[in-house]
Amino acid sequence: MTALRVVLAEDDVLLREGMASLLDHSGYEVAGQAGDGAQLLALTRQAAPDLVVADIRMPPTHTTEGLEAARVIRQERPGTAILMLSAYVEVQHAMELLADEGGIGYLLKSRVADVDEFLDALQRIARGGSVVDPALVRELVTARRREDPLAALSSREREVLSLMAEGRSNGGIGRQLWVAEGTVEKHVSSILTKLNLHEADDDHRRVLAVITFLKAR
Repeated sequence: MTALRVVLAEDDVLLREGMASLLDHSGYEVAGQAGDGAQLLALTRQAAPDLVVADIRMPPTHTTEGLEAARVIRQERPGTAILMLSAYVEVQHAMELLADEGGIGYLLKSRVADVDEFLDALQRIARGGSVVDPALVRELVTARRREDPLAALSSREREVLSLMAEGRSNGGIGRQLWVAEGTVEKHVSSILTKLNLHEADDDHRRVLAVITFLKAR
């Protein structure tokens, strides 16, 4: 079986050489090593690798050189699998990368120390799959919760707000939920407070609450 050809791009020489040694001993053919984005593009065009492993941040500015090079590589050679590495979770950069089709991965550099996990990720990406670092998944879930305007509401308050969206009065909501109208009023007051809808008349605040509910669905 022909060994997969890999190009490595990482400005940390020790890490790059360590990965090269690991891949070499694991049956890969390391077709070249680069220390910056320009070298990565030149090597990829010359060596035509099956897989590229690159740091997102590389010289000269240590911002998005690796990511930008990856975009060019995918445009020029759509079949090239790419694994991007990062020292820490970078949600925006990762999402830009993962928006592409399969054969793409994003891992924290700390994962490289887990040899089996790292090699498994490479195999999955090489086969056209996608790999996302668990830390990124946790960050995305946390961010979604922070962005959800209804996250602070209890399940009962969500029920009340849903019935408000249907145009029901407090009395109608109470009859639907089999609770007193006064209880509904307390729930509505809590909903408006949690949604930070303070400075308006009650009818207008209810409309704003319903709009918030509909946007969040």
